[in-house]
Amino acid sequence: MSELPDFIVSGEPVRLFSVLSDTSKEGRTTSVFLSCLANVFEYGTALLSSLGQRVGTRARIECFTEVGFATKAGDKKLRPDGLIVLTVGSRKWTALIEAKVGNNELTNEQIEEYLALAQAQKIDAVISISNQFSASPHHHPLQFKSRLTNKVDLYHWSWMYLLTEADLLLSNSQIEDADQHYILRELVRFLTHPSAGVKGFDAMPKAWGDMVNSVRAGAPIRANSPEAEEVIGAWHQEVRDLSLILSRQVGVEVSNRLPRALVKDNAARVKADLSALADEKCMTASLFVPDTAAPIDINVDMTNRTISSSARIKAPADKHSTKARINWVLRQLQKTPSDNIYLRLHWPGRGPYTQHTLAELRDDVTIAEVGKDKQVSTIEVCMVRETGARFAQSRNFIKDLEEAVPDFYETVMQYLKVWQPPAPKLREGRTDASDVTPKAISEEVNDPMRAGSSPQNSTFDREQ
Repeated sequence: MSELPDFIVSGEPVRLFSVLSDTSKEGRTTSVFLSCLANVFEYGTALLSSLGQRVGTRARIECFTEVGFATKAGDKKLRPDGLIVLTVGSRKWTALIEAKVGNNELTNEQIEEYLALAQAQKIDAVISISNQFSASPHHHPLQFKSRLTNKVDLYHWSWMYLLTEADLLLSNSQIEDADQHYILRELVRFLTHPSAGVKGFDAMPKAWGDMVNSVRAGAPIRANSPEAEEVIGAWHQEVRDLSLILSRQVGVEVSNRLPRALVKDNAARVKADLSALADEKCMTASLFVPDTAAPIDINVDMTNRTISSSARIKAPADKHSTKARINWVLRQLQKTPSDNIYLRLHWPGRGPYTQHTLAELRDDVTIAEVGKDKQVSTIEVCMVRETGARFAQSRNFIKDLEEAVPDFYETVMQYLKVWQPPAPKLREGRTDASDVTPKAISEEVNDPMRAGSSPQNSTFDREQ
């Protein structure tokens, strides 16, 4: 039986079968989720690991709902949706939970109150859960001053992320205990029912259409405008949702690939993407799928109203002509339909790439050659979709994007392979153990007839 920690005066252990009223949808959903986190070992381990907490077999996870804290007279009474207590040996790690379901969104005021409460009660972290998306649990969909998170860590999970993690564990048969497998399967069933209030990202904000039409008319985008910030915030949510969609489709965890400096700095990421939006009229993302040849690079071009998905791989170094190098890629794409597929050829140096359609290269690969002494160094396979008027429509843009990227994976990515140099062969004359003894090597080195090693060819003799 779970006991309340000393620092809370009221609370209930989480229940898998919640008896809360139908009007308490958030409390019911949170209780069911936290019960699975505490009682399905692999699920709790995966989720807490995403926050940097190591959970071993001897660790204990306890969760509570409707928690209350001792407060001074006149203080506002705060009642977080939940509390997680992780005990590993003598160490305890605690986190407050604030959850929203359906269209309810988190607010800065409420999260700031819980951050202050956590600091006062010496609680380690605050975790928010909602249908809002973030690139990783370390990135929060809301912005806060750094002083608020100096002593308390702030994390965010989207409901779709929690659902995806459960689905991946089940799909890959990673739940060892049969009873826990059943419980987690029921959680997935519960979260996917409309009554749970869990949903994906399905529309860009109103500012999206206005911005696309303004760009078409030749108007600039101001990086510091509220509209640009709203669009980039929505883009970040959609990229996360897209990675979760692809995760469920391929059965492995697909992650949003960020530069190292931006992994834990959401403010810097927003600033960089706002700058790119203003300067290039584009939004970009990079998704990493384990064991594929390259990340999937996504480019949304407002000027041309296109959605591009691409993967860039190095040309095989053991093939000494551009024709042979391109044919190496074409053989991998034999099952790929040629519609909207391009090969961008990158050459040594800083010059621009050249581009040809897949159909053109299949007909005549020699059109890609630019000279006998110049070989292509990198080949980028790209799928470009022109969506026309749908591009500016908030919901249709999301639908087209969420069709385009999985389509690129299915028709291109699953066939691409990285070039690897062939395994080294045994050197001639050294096929036996006796050929590599110190005596044998000494005799070989001092043999004037050894190819390329005569004394007159040495650097020393030439300088003399």
